Formats: sequence, C-alpha cells, structure tokens
Amino acid sequence: MDIQLLLVPFDSGNRNARMGAGPERLLDVGLERTLRDGGHNVHTRIAHLPPESWQAEIQTSFELMRMLATAVREARESQRFPIILAGNCSTAVGTVAGLGAQSTGVAWFDAHGDFNTPETTSSGFLDGTAVSILTGRCWTQLAATVPEFAPVADERVCLIGTRDLDSLERALLDESGVEVVEPKNLRSALPSALQSIGEHVDTMYVHLDLDVLDSGVARANSYALSDGLTLEDTEYALTEIARLFRIGAVTLSAYDPAGDTSDHAAKAAIGLISTAARVAEQA
Repeated sequence: MDIQLLLVPFDSGNRNARMGAGPERLLDVGLERTLRDGGHNVHTRIAHLPPESWQAEIQTSFELMRMLATAVREARESQRFPIILAGNCSTAVGTVAGLGAQSTGVAWFDAHGDFNTPETTSSGFLDGTAVSILTGRCWTQLAATVPEFAPVADERVCLIGTRDLDSLERALLDESGVEVVEPKNLRSALPSALQSIGEHVDTMYVHLDLDVLDSGVARANSYALSDGLTLEDTEYALTEIARLFRIGAVTLSAYDPAGDTSDHAAKAAIGLISTAARVAEQA
C-alpha cells in the first residue's frame, strides 16, 4: 500500500511543544522503517507555517485544519492512504473534510470525550471541543472555512475507550446520538455500535488518541488515565472496524514524548499505526 504520512507537529498552535513534539519523535524512533518493513511505500510531508506568522491557538489550529483538508484530498487523488500524526485531536476536522465529511463515519478512540463547547469547557482547551466541532455544535463559522467540511451526523460517530467526562460534557453526550463504548464494554458493545454506523456509511475515519490506552500500558501524555484499553483491545477494535468498513484515513494524536524516556509509548504508537495500516489494506 502507498502511505502518505502527514505530520502536524503542533500543540495549541505551538510547533514542537508538548504533544506537538510527538509526530517527529515517532519518525525518529522508526515509524517509516517499520511501515516499509511491512511492505508499504511511504511518503512523508510535514506541515509548516511561515515563521513570521502570528501563532494564536484558535487561528493557527484552524489554518492547520485547512491545510490538512487539502493534503488529505491530494493523498486520496494520488491513491495514497493518509496516516496523520498530530499533536492535537482537532486536526480531525481537516482530515474528515479531506475524506468527504458527508460520506464518512468516525471511530474516535480517546480517553476523553472531546465533546465540550466554548460554553461548557472549564479548561479552555480547544482540543476538548474537537468532536463537537466535527458534529457541528460549535466553532461553526471557522469550521466552514475548512475546504469541503460539513458536520458529521451524530449517528455516524462512535467514541471508543472513553472514560473521563465532566458533568456538562456528559450531559451533552447524553442528549446526542453519539454512541459511547466504554473500555469495560468494548467487546460486547462495539459490534452493535459499528453496525449502526454501517447503516449510514461504508467508509470510516479512525482517530487514535494515544491516551485511549491504559496508563499502565503506555503513558501517552499528561492526560493519561488508568482503566483504559490494552493494545490487544485496540487491535481487536481496529480489526472489527476493518471488517465492516473501508478505512479512509487514520490519525495518531496526542503523544507527548517528554515523559516517555524509554520510548515505550512511542513503540506502542508505532505498533498501533502498523496494525491500522495492515487491516486497512486487507479491508
């Protein structure tokens, strides 16, 4: 398979800071070599912004979404499979736009719901609104500037491995049509959730926030939590997705190498990316 690696090494508009350092660290640890050893052709592009440009979190984040939407569309036109390495989850808006937002489902692996809005967030972290942006609940004017973006209907979205929701965010999810598959219910609940999405679309975008993994398996970042998925759980879920859908693109996000002194989390990330590429090719 021809793979297009698209690196977005930014966190909250800052290049190579915190989780923004993760994408290039995965290259350093051997991601490209691992994919090539798996029989894939690998092409790599890294997002850059003019060094003199003003770096404001919201402005810069949406500019990166716009760039990514174009890059994903170009990868697809070149018959390349897009794999995105991103600091922040909000890049998913650009990826889904590049795939075709009106014909794509979303499998969102994340310890967190990312379902807050500017009115409910207590942290002010833009990334905590990523799924709300995808589903058209907030930042609608800016989202409309992302080429080909359209809100993804709730019934085409599934949160997988989610276990940390604040009260207002949980209330929004409870009122929505978005399915939430908690880690403890993964094997019993995931098949039916995927079948429900399959009634609407046959292409799936897979979003892997590395902190979906149990912190004892890999400490992805400062937001890592216990009671998460194992590598075997995540590989099972990826295989189930590929059994029912064509996988349009995969993102690995939110890896912060600062606390990963042994590269344990990086190796887990590379393993998951390799699995995702393998099952996508076989689908």
